[in-house]
Amino acid sequence: MPTSTLTSKGQITIPKQVRDRLGVHQGDRIEFVLEPSGPVSLRPLKRSARDLAGFLHRPGAGTVSQPEMDAGVLELIAEDDERIREGG
Repeated sequence: MPTSTLTSKGQITIPKQVRDRLGVHQGDRIEFVLEPSGPVSLRPLKRSARDLAGFLHRPGAGTVSQPEMDAGVLELIAEDDERIREGG
């Protein structure tokens, strides 16, 4: 089992075997997931836009064009602005 030593600055070197398993490289970000039962997991945070393809897909939902997305965002901003002006 790979091990590492914590430095006085709270830093560790992630063993190569673990880096390889996670597929991480210099400069990649890693999330520490605190599990409710106690253990801590590491999760790489590197994702490209292609990794997100289909992430929000809902079966039966159609596609939305960029102008439709822009209009939807503007509508939500206007609603939020109105709510803020009304003090809500």
